Amino acid sequence: MADSEIARILAAFRANAYDVLDLQPGVPDDDIKRTYRKKSLLIHPDKSSNPRAPDAFDRLALASQSLLDEKKRAILDEAIADARMLLMRDLKLTVDSEEVKDPDTVFMGKWKEKVKWVLADNEARRQRQVKAQMQEEGRERRKEEAEVTERKRKREAEQEWEKTREGRIGSWREFSKKGVGAAGAGGSGGGKKKKMKTLG
Repeated sequence: MADSEIARILAAFRANAYDVLDLQPGVPDDDIKRTYRKKSLLIHPDKSSNPRAPDAFDRLALASQSLLDEKKRAILDEAIADARMLLMRDLKLTVDSEEVKDPDTVFMGKWKEKVKWVLADNEARRQRQVKAQMQEEGRERRKEEAEVTERKRKREAEQEWEKTREGRIGSWREFSKKGVGAAGAGGSGGGKKKKMKTLG
C-alpha cells in the first residue's frame, strides 16, 4: 500500500499540487489537511523501508503547503481553469457539452495533460521574464559601473591637476618676475623722460 502510494506521488506532475495529493481542484482546506495527514503517515520515511519514501514525503509536504498558501493556490487554480478552456477550444466543446458538464475519464485525462502543458508553459514564460529582467539589470549595472568609473577618472584627473598646481603657480610667478624685471630695465634705460615738443 505504502509502496504504491510512493510510486503514485513520484509519478504525479510535481507542479500540480492537486495531482500530488490526488485531490480535485476546489476542495476545502480541511480536506487538504486531512488527506495530507493520512498520506504522510502512510509513506513516512520512519515507517517505510522504501528508499524513495523521503523524496515522496517531501513532495507531498510541498504540495500541501502550496495548496494551503492562498496566492500559490490561486495561481494553480487559474492555470487549471485555463487548461479547461483551452481543451474545450481544442475539442470544439462548449460549457453545455455533455463531456464538460459531466466529465468522463477521457476528458479528465486530457484535461490533466493540458494542465501539465499550461503549467510548463507558465514556468517557461516566467523563466524568460526572469532572464530578461536579469539582462536588463545587467545593462543597468554596467551603466552604473561605467558612470562610477568615469567619475573616478575625473576625480583622479582633478587630483592630479591639483597636485601640479603649486608647480604651475611657481612657474608663473617666476615668469612674471622675469617679465616685470625686463620691462623695468627697459623702461629705466633712458633715465629722465624726454620732453615732448609742442607743435604749433
